[in-house]
Amino acid sequence: MNATSGPRPAGALLLCRAEPPAVRPPAQLLRERLLLAPAGPEWSVLVPEGKPWLDDGEPVERVVTGWATALAVSAATWPVLALWWDAERAGITLAAGFRRTVGYTWLADGTPVGEDEAMRTFAARLGLDPVLDVQALEPLTRPDPDADADTRLVGITAVLARVGLALPTGLAPGESADRLRSVARVQGAEALEWHGWRDAVRAELDAVEGGRLGPYLRGPKARLLGAAQLAAGVPLLAWGIGRRSGGWTTAGVLLVAHGALGLAYDRLRGDAA
Repeated sequence: MNATSGPRPAGALLLCRAEPPAVRPPAQLLRERLLLAPAGPEWSVLVPEGKPWLDDGEPVERVVTGWATALAVSAATWPVLALWWDAERAGITLAAGFRRTVGYTWLADGTPVGEDEAMRTFAARLGLDPVLDVQALEPLTRPDPDADADTRLVGITAVLARVGLALPTGLAPGESADRLRSVARVQGAEALEWHGWRDAVRAELDAVEGGRLGPYLRGPKARLLGAAQLAAGVPLLAWGIGRRSGGWTTAGVLLVAHGALGLAYDRLRGDAA
């Protein structure tokens, strides 16, 4: 582990298996200060500009899990992988649609505390090679006195490089949030801004209509998806508010917004015509 003075800084990166135009609308609906940059063919990275885990007193893991869940459910067709770290631990959280999130954790010194099955599920949901890539992931789940938590996360990104991930230079797991923000800005990352619900909804409609979900935006399938999002979002929103969890409240809000959007799509599209 790197010898540094003071507590190990907390930070996070969100890796989305989609290009920036597809990631931008749902990321804006999070209403968080984020920087967006391409990270290889069909990959994007979101870098938090703020530090809500300090402002709200929530663990960084819980905050980014809420964000990843909200993004993955709203996108439906591409997964989101959160890399996170703090003074004591580091880990990954994978969100894919309505599926239960999958995570793996290491102590700061690199000691694995996750379950091997989680790593295999992680590989399957990201479409990694079930033999070669899984073999490359297995050493990350074994004790290694020379590999701290940051090294484990770098190992994850190295495996994902086989499927096109290429993080911008300087965006390395384990860096402080301030360092990541500065590097992302120098690399030309786009600052996502909130322009209000009307513009966000229209941008989301344009992005989704041009994507893989376009043929399913009207009719029974669209209504079923919208109803499912509302059914999942309302209790999640209530739970997040009750627990004062900003990450899960955001996920609930985004689910409810997308459910309502799906059910009202024909009307909104008619008004925009």
